Amino acid sequence: MTESRASLRRELRARRRAIPAVERIAAAQALAQRLLRLPLVPASGHVAGYWAMDGEIALHAWQLQLPPALTYCLPVLCPDERLRFAPWQPGEALATNRYGIPEPEVTPSSLLEPEAMSLVVVPLVGFDASGQRLGMGGGWYDRTFAFRKAHAPPPWLVGAAFATQQCADIARKPWDVVLDGVCSDRDTFITGGISASDP
Repeated sequence: MTESRASLRRELRARRRAIPAVERIAAAQALAQRLLRLPLVPASGHVAGYWAMDGEIALHAWQLQLPPALTYCLPVLCPDERLRFAPWQPGEALATNRYGIPEPEVTPSSLLEPEAMSLVVVPLVGFDASGQRLGMGGGWYDRTFAFRKAHAPPPWLVGAAFATQQCADIARKPWDVVLDGVCSDRDTFITGGISASDP
């Protein structure tokens, strides 16, 4: 099973990296509209995105259209192998983490705990319609949001992807944290596989 997950990751990562630039731009705009229309979006509070790497679908269009009452945050890797979050706006200082991903350059004491987030848009390699996510394999998001297995949202967890990253079914592991929804450039799914895509 481990090898099949690794093979699937390689295939899906290659697939998303192969998407042409013009399609990426259009997809990011379409994704932004789907995220903004989600019934899970809070009226105020902190929402988190991610810095797109390795062909991931970008969130800049969503960030720039967020209502003023929502504060955009980026994840920061912490020594306890969990994520914390820091408010960030374009132009503010960034530092590169151990994986080469930019993070807000802030003091550890100013970081926000995951429980402080209202909505977190989660990167992924693959997803299925039931909210099962295949990540990069490091377990950062599963460790960070393990508390959600026993607690209702917030934070709401929503995956973001290109439609080509959808899989028929992803086998669940005991440590997996299931998403509350997934938005791609073509569809929106909420937990349970109920499609909320436009007609």
